[in-house]
Amino acid sequence: MAKSVVIVGGGTAGWMTASYLKAAFGERLAVTLVESRNVPTIGVGEASFSTIRHFFSYLGLQETDWMPDCHATYKLAIRYDNWRAEGHHFYHPFERPRVVEGVSLADWWLHKRPSEDYDRDCSVIAALCDAKRSPRRLGGALLAPELGAQDPVSMSRSTMAEQNTQFPYAYQFDATLLARLLTGYGTDRGVRHVLDDVVDTAVDERGHITHVRTKESGDLAGDLFIDCTGFRGMLLNKTLGVPFISYQDTLPNDRAVALRVPMEMADQGMGPYTRASAQAAGWIWTIPLHGRVGTGYVYASDYCTPEEAERTLRAYWGPAADDLTANHIRMRIGRSENSWVNNCVAIGLSSGFVEPLESTGIFFIQNAIEQLVKHFPGGPNDEQLRRSYNRQVANVMDGVREFLVLHYVAAKRNDNDYWRDAKTRTMPDALGARIEQWQAKLPDQDTIFPYYHGFEPYSYTAMILGLGGLDVRPLPGLAMMDDVAAEKELRLVRDQAKSLVETLPSHWDYIAHLNDRKGARA
Repeated sequence: MAKSVVIVGGGTAGWMTASYLKAAFGERLAVTLVESRNVPTIGVGEASFSTIRHFFSYLGLQETDWMPDCHATYKLAIRYDNWRAEGHHFYHPFERPRVVEGVSLADWWLHKRPSEDYDRDCSVIAALCDAKRSPRRLGGALLAPELGAQDPVSMSRSTMAEQNTQFPYAYQFDATLLARLLTGYGTDRGVRHVLDDVVDTAVDERGHITHVRTKESGDLAGDLFIDCTGFRGMLLNKTLGVPFISYQDTLPNDRAVALRVPMEMADQGMGPYTRASAQAAGWIWTIPLHGRVGTGYVYASDYCTPEEAERTLRAYWGPAADDLTANHIRMRIGRSENSWVNNCVAIGLSSGFVEPLESTGIFFIQNAIEQLVKHFPGGPNDEQLRRSYNRQVANVMDGVREFLVLHYVAAKRNDNDYWRDAKTRTMPDALGARIEQWQAKLPDQDTIFPYYHGFEPYSYTAMILGLGGLDVRPLPGLAMMDDVAAEKELRLVRDQAKSLVETLPSHWDYIAHLNDRKGARA
């Protein structure tokens, strides 16, 4: 049994891993984390999936324990601006469509076409986003029972595998502050924290890492080594020579420029969503935090220079971006052939990364950590555990790749070479056939990417119907069915959305209230 783990690299990936392993194994596992004072973290991954609540519940942290310290806000959806046409926007919400007479309300919508806005007709969350409402009432209660799942406040330990209902929100937070909070959590529970530079890695004749050598602290030995060194892949790729599989042929966005924009939102309000605004060579993200906005332009270097990208981002924000320092980032898009080789596991950017269009960076980290605990080595079947782990992690990333490619293929926008090329670029195997199937029948569990990758059929449907670039047809059989129940459900969605907008507090008011509660407790 592996009794000691050495994590090389800190940041979000390193400290999420260290904290989770301590929560899982306690004193039975010795955990050392070594990170350099001189290597900055990228620190721009600030939005998450709704599944992130399982991470915090596993650690025993409630929202008041961590959200104020990390300047966190709620995220009910991703808002897509200008992907169909200039001035148009739609939402990808954390909300499954309802089922009427055994048929998804999305199919009924396609048949009835009550308006051009699928998200607003079939989702109450779209209305909450437009009105900038909180998913919680000031007393802490979760919005409407019909949309809720088990409240994180009352959840026991669970993992993403146990999520059988769609929880209505995720979080947005300052990733640097989260790493800092988890540093305290981990060290309080026995994680050995070494601030030093790793200068060498020793490997034995089997190809197993025996220790890493640091500049000032000597050799750090362990049974298992976890590579959280980011795009460098110091242990897995450089030391062990594991090949990297590029996704660049299908997802060309390989650069980003980011800003941290101070902003007071008490007057203008705070949208409970991440925004992705399409641009000439990519898209700009906007993530509202308590006290500032995280923003950046993700673009393809084949179509845009870093200087052009920075000018575009600054122009997007106007005077608010004056005198702010821009952070230029080269992104390695793809995944390592295997994320676990011998006694080395890569987690985070060293394992793989795709552009953050659907906030998958932290999801990849969480998935990898959960799978590591479930596949933890120390018996006669370690090789089978490694194979199982590598299959699962690779499937997650390959599935997300397919979903992101769909965004560009299905986008109606077609006004320059970047957006036109997106329609003719190479697609992952089988995606073309899937798209043909979805044009005849909206996605279901049998027609999306067949392995777990974090996205359900409703997400594919929301994007196809929102992006507007695919010619999708209603089910012919619906024309022969009674549509009274479907019309009643569409009215109910509209009425529930109106009621919630009228009774829920604003997102800003709730976040301010949450921070005040934290201050009062302190």
